[in-house]
Amino acid sequence: MQNRITELFNIQYPIIQGGMVWCSGWRLASAVSNNGGLGLIGAGSMYPDVFREHILKMKKATTKPWGVNVPLLYPNIDALMQIIVEEQVQIVFTSAGNPAKWTSFLKEKGITVVHVIANGRFAKKCEDAGVDAIVAEGFEAGGHNGREETTTLTLIPSIRQQTKLPLIAAGGIGTGKGMFAALSLGADGIQIGSRFAITEESSAHDAFKQLVVKTGEGGTLLSLKKLAPVRLMKNEFFEKVHEAEKSGASTLDLQKLLGKGRAKKGIFEGDLVEGELEIGQVASLINNIKPVSEVFTELLSEYLATKEEISSHHRFNF
Repeated sequence: MQNRITELFNIQYPIIQGGMVWCSGWRLASAVSNNGGLGLIGAGSMYPDVFREHILKMKKATTKPWGVNVPLLYPNIDALMQIIVEEQVQIVFTSAGNPAKWTSFLKEKGITVVHVIANGRFAKKCEDAGVDAIVAEGFEAGGHNGREETTTLTLIPSIRQQTKLPLIAAGGIGTGKGMFAALSLGADGIQIGSRFAITEESSAHDAFKQLVVKTGEGGTLLSLKKLAPVRLMKNEFFEKVHEAEKSGASTLDLQKLLGKGRAKKGIFEGDLVEGELEIGQVASLINNIKPVSEVFTELLSEYLATKEEISSHHRFNF
């Protein structure tokens, strides 16, 4: 499965693991890299010293390519970037901000830079900034999301028309058939978050993982649109937010209701009542908790079977 993404990262399969808060520590990232994809340490939920610790453990856990994901709104981002340079991290995914802010700094250090976007306006900004590839993340994705609510099915071909940069599809992809669909739409690779969040190697709390396994269709909704849109599973905290939004709560009111540490409380500590439970729509297709190696086996076998099925259909019917 060699293409521009596998060549860019020197990986076996064009499968990237999303850098998710409270899920993407060195254990998950190294497992993904060791199975032929690109694992990412999610810096968004780490203090600088913890971030460095995960990088050091990652270096011991794999000899394969790997990277980090850094939200550009992170308050201590200068410290994170310094650690990235000091520890000679080779691949950096940036998100939640303007790619122009840090791309040139990283590129000057010889680092491969990828930026996450949710709309076409940022495609040109990515090109101008000099990034090596783009992740286009559709409305189905878990966690923080685009305000436009553009689905992956629409976003990928739209971004493909606007840029020739290597393109990675994200949002609602967790199966081999989803992978085939994304590549058919013009993507060069896929980024998977939720399916990898619910694996044995993920650092998410087991109670959170078990709840995702039980979540059915419609179990998540985009919320907190006045602040920063985020896709959440329904629980008591979600209902409080939903009622506040229906009653016309101000941005300040919502900020007070959200408080601090909600995502950690829900995803990492397993508080299913008051925690912020971030997961994608694909949660309804996740029916078990298994090792990353088995997820890869399922993804690739289903992808190849779908490819063969489509090929056979075309051969005999057109």
